[in-house]
Amino acid sequence: MRLVFMGSPEFAVLPLEYLVRNHCHVVAVYTQPDHPAGRGRALLPSPVKRKAAAWKLPVVQAASLKRPEAVAELESFHPDVIVVAAFGQILPHSILAIPRYGCLNIHPSLLPRFRGASPVAAAILAGDEFTGVSIMLMDEGLDTGPVLTRAQIPIAGMDTSGTLASKLSRIGAQLLLEVLPRWLKGELIPRPQDEALSSYCRPISKEAGEIDWQLAATSIWRRVRAYSSWPGCYTRWQGKRLKIIEAVPLPGEEGVRVGQVVALAGGEAAPAFGVTTGEGILGVLKLQLAGKRVTGAADFLRGQRGFVGAQLGLS
Repeated sequence: MRLVFMGSPEFAVLPLEYLVRNHCHVVAVYTQPDHPAGRGRALLPSPVKRKAAAWKLPVVQAASLKRPEAVAELESFHPDVIVVAAFGQILPHSILAIPRYGCLNIHPSLLPRFRGASPVAAAILAGDEFTGVSIMLMDEGLDTGPVLTRAQIPIAGMDTSGTLASKLSRIGAQLLLEVLPRWLKGELIPRPQDEALSSYCRPISKEAGEIDWQLAATSIWRRVRAYSSWPGCYTRWQGKRLKIIEAVPLPGEEGVRVGQVVALAGGEAAPAFGVTTGEGILGVLKLQLAGKRVTGAADFLRGQRGFVGAQLGLS
């Protein structure tokens, strides 16, 4: 079996690693072009590219797979199957038609729920108790292809998009190794998705991370967890950006001005202060002031006298 792997972020690294360590014949790895990052805007390779390079696998970084030369290059690898995991491009028909066993996608949701670009964050934002991984046979739609198998896991109360994606990556890698041989032997029948149950999630914008204190504490808490990887959840204090790293929702009194910092009892693993919201209090455990390191709430209060009583969210 000649296999082409397509993936870019950290989520895709474990599936590639499982394939290589189980002696699958990976003839090429496709990943997104290097992108500028950091203060110096130096070009940064994707996690998948770094891993593939360490194993001396051929790496292709095509800005678009719609161009005839890109299609011809992929055809030259003569893949029997293409495995996709968060690649970052929708595959056109000309690519989908190349491998005789099709293109299999590892998608981190229980399809047809949360098709699209940000399914892990979407599950946390929705307050879902469970999420999972689906392996589907790709078609020309956006995550609309028939499903070969699924696996479900619970979402823990303190799961962030990062921790949850890591869990789903490992499960997806394990599922892939189970599915591939059965798919090649013709033992699996793809099941069409129920369109009546479908939902979509959009890419997360940078602006989505700014906290609206009029929302309920539970809703803000979910955003803190969902946006932990990108773009982070933040507010403003004294003209500086203040990022909330870890928090918990707490009951609070009604009639209090929203966005106000209030002192809490604190203690071991308990928030030293909170912020009033449209419903309840967001107890803050860890935070980061612009230009400073991440710190615990109690340490932050000791270093910022007068913080209790401050109004957050003002420019």
